[in-house]
Amino acid sequence: MFLGNDPAACAAEGEAQQTSVKPWSIDLKVLNYFKSHTSYEFGNPDPPGQVPLSRLEFPMNSWWAGVEVRRNIGRVSLGVEILRNISAEANGLFKDSDWDNDKDPTTRTIYSESNCRMEPSYNFRAEVDMQTSDWLKLPTRLELRPVVGFRWQRLSFVAHDGVQTEFSPTKGTTTVVALPGDVIRFEQTYWHYFFGLKTAYDLGRPMNLPRLKLHGQVDWAYVVGSNQDQHLLRGYRFTYEKTTGDAWHGTIGLKMEMTGSISAGAAFDYLRIQTKGSHRMVDGSVPFVMAWDNGVRVWSEQMNLMLYLEYAF
Repeated sequence: MFLGNDPAACAAEGEAQQTSVKPWSIDLKVLNYFKSHTSYEFGNPDPPGQVPLSRLEFPMNSWWAGVEVRRNIGRVSLGVEILRNISAEANGLFKDSDWDNDKDPTTRTIYSESNCRMEPSYNFRAEVDMQTSDWLKLPTRLELRPVVGFRWQRLSFVAHDGVQTEFSPTKGTTTVVALPGDVIRFEQTYWHYFFGLKTAYDLGRPMNLPRLKLHGQVDWAYVVGSNQDQHLLRGYRFTYEKTTGDAWHGTIGLKMEMTGSISAGAAFDYLRIQTKGSHRMVDGSVPFVMAWDNGVRVWSEQMNLMLYLEYAF
């Protein structure tokens, strides 16, 4: 039935749609990260104060799987999602760079590439959103839902079996050194506190495509980050970063209803994190702890393609 722009009719159909939504849904998900990394760097606390002094880049390209559970209560929806990596070896190389010659601080003096193994890593999300389209007198095929929530991400990597190149600007020599076995163990945690908008558009109405919806979301988050890095070849040596910043996140996808209870979907997801803060180094050969904030930056860019199967009841 065509309702036009009649507010009462739009509101009535909006309420009818809300009551027709099944109260529970479970999504089984599998996704692949590509062109994704998480990285950090820090500057020299002493003159000449070069930034960066050291930079480490960890590849995140890997397969993940998990589940999302959602509860619909009237116009309000609550969701919880948990994901874990299911591939052990990341597709890509870990890269470690240093600019540690104070007389020539712009020249990279040490560079290594290593294979990278992903230890058990996790993504967790909890959110609540609310349907507002009928309040705003939008077309009934369009959903607009403000959303607030929390994301937590724990990433764990082990760089192993690499090759390091050392360049001496003063001598003009280059040395290549093999790095067998495990080289660096790195753990990173992000806490996201986000708000944004979710939307859905019923493609079946204007395009005569049955049971097909376009879904999207965009949100901004305040981010708190924490890193721990252990250089395994240097004995008892740990570095830690505490950072804060923000993140932009967006997703777009299609969902098709197969039966009254089962739907299948695909989505593209993008996340960009930028944080700054402090760096602390604990070295067993040094009788004190060094800490500074010059050039301390932690950032990540994450892209994935996801397939999912939803059961609503």
